Amino acid sequence: MTPVAPARSRDLASLWNDIGVRKVAFQAVLVACVAAIVFILWWNASGNIARRGLEVGFAFLSKTANFAIGESVISYSPADTYARALLAGLSNTVVIAISGCLLTTVFGVLFGILRLSPNPFLSRLVGVYVEIGRNVPLLLQLFFWYSLCTRLNGPRQATSPLPGVFLSNRGLRLPSFVANDGLLFAALGFFFAGIVWLVLRAWARRLQERTGQRPRIMPWGLAVLVLAPLAGAHLATNPIAVDMPELQGFNFVGGQEFSPEFVALLFGLVFYTTAFVTEIVRGGIQSVSKGQWEAARSLGLPAGSIMRLVILPQAMRTIIPPLASQYINLTKNSSLAVAIGFPDLINISNTVINQTGQALEVIFIFMGSYLAVNLLISALMNRLNAAFLAKEG
Repeated sequence: MTPVAPARSRDLASLWNDIGVRKVAFQAVLVACVAAIVFILWWNASGNIARRGLEVGFAFLSKTANFAIGESVISYSPADTYARALLAGLSNTVVIAISGCLLTTVFGVLFGILRLSPNPFLSRLVGVYVEIGRNVPLLLQLFFWYSLCTRLNGPRQATSPLPGVFLSNRGLRLPSFVANDGLLFAALGFFFAGIVWLVLRAWARRLQERTGQRPRIMPWGLAVLVLAPLAGAHLATNPIAVDMPELQGFNFVGGQEFSPEFVALLFGLVFYTTAFVTEIVRGGIQSVSKGQWEAARSLGLPAGSIMRLVILPQAMRTIIPPLASQYINLTKNSSLAVAIGFPDLINISNTVINQTGQALEVIFIFMGSYLAVNLLISALMNRLNAAFLAKEG
């Protein structure tokens, strides 16, 4: 007679055979091992530092920094703490990352489509740009853009490609909105319009599932998008005002100023990363079968509508995963700002290390900051990818 295993043993065996449980167990063990290694390294390093009579810990963050920062998104002065200085550097890094990702997406999609243009001049021109952008080291490109920005004309002979936009060796000047209640109410109007648009989309989707017909919500959405901010601005005490840059003396006043270091870093990152995104978009478009083009043409759709409504939505499942990697690479590559003097997180961290000697703690801070930002980018792109896969399913 075959012996029967106890019920508890059978439950444990079935639980262990569950793939999901095993994944969680292995990941928990891996996290515990990594945490143990980090703790051992930290304990060993802190012990060696303490034996040399050096201070260990993060108490230095509350001390006065006593150094200036050339530009910062948040308010900062030398009388602020080291924590505030590091936060200013992190805010500069985040602004560069967000601006770079947005511009890279726009130019990458545009150049990726032009790369497949039937016009041989356009396709080859974009191909030359891609080869230059991908094969010239990013650090050299940053040096090139920085030297170009610093050798522009002075403010009196500044280049003005658009009204109110001035580019000189002092940087870039753009018009900016005046911070008042009119701008606040208009922003609230945009927020309200976004909520209305989400409600309209949900209503249209439910109606389509119930009747098979989808109502046109675009006119209503556009009307709310225009009227809600206007109504908000009308209710405010002060109207929306734009601060235009003006030349006074030897420099501009008013508007929003971006330093040559910021402009050079942003141009360099966008120029470099867009070359890779262009090839990603080209590959994603070519992954869609030719039958989709032929089917769309048989319906009489123009080429622009075919690309926008048929090809790109299907190509996104191939484009999004490598695009997320390029966003993360752009964020990490922004640390090269130290080479041209832009006060990003790494640059300010080096100053803090030189003044405090807390190298281990500061390195831990900026490593954790980059890890958090990149994990956030990865999580957002994963959600976007899952949304596109759900639509296809």
